[in-house]
Amino acid sequence: MSGKGYFRSDDKFATLKVARAVSNIMGEEDLGYGTSSQKRPIVVMCIGTDRSTGDSLGPLVGDMLSKWKMADIHIFGTLDFPVHARNLEETLKRTHEIYNKPYIIAVDASLGIMEHVGCITVGKGPIKPGAGLKKELPAVGDMHITGVVNTGGFMDFLVLQSTRLSVVMKMADIIARGLHIAFSEYAGTSYRNSFYTAQYN
Repeated sequence: MSGKGYFRSDDKFATLKVARAVSNIMGEEDLGYGTSSQKRPIVVMCIGTDRSTGDSLGPLVGDMLSKWKMADIHIFGTLDFPVHARNLEETLKRTHEIYNKPYIIAVDASLGIMEHVGCITVGKGPIKPGAGLKKELPAVGDMHITGVVNTGGFMDFLVLQSTRLSVVMKMADIIARGLHIAFSEYAGTSYRNSFYTAQYN
């Protein structure tokens, strides 16, 4: 997985850095935007569950993104309808049945070392959800975004359960807004609203 970016959520420019990283990776792909060729539908696969604080990053991002109406952008995984270990394989299968050659951006929580807690990574290629919990799940994504929600290595399930919600919410907000800005810029549409204009321009 090349082209990985790594951003701290306490950086005041984190949202714009995430947006730039996403836009750069998308720009290296032939998705058909800005040309006469067939557009590839963009699917944001937000993986996780609301039953665990640390694992709720994906569904939170999905909830935030679903509040915007974005043409050609399709969201899977919200707090009400999460994509998790038990339905991930079926959701991926259904996605490929519904959409022709979807470009999938996988969003998921991860565990890491103490220094990386609160950091967001953006990179090319798929992720393996559940790897830290020794679960065998299919690889997901043409691009991936992960947020390091807590430390890993020992009793990871309990660590995810005891993760601070404030850490997860902050990263979810940055990821969702970063994706929103990137889609606006890349697709050449007017997704931005006055909030972005006031805060970042």
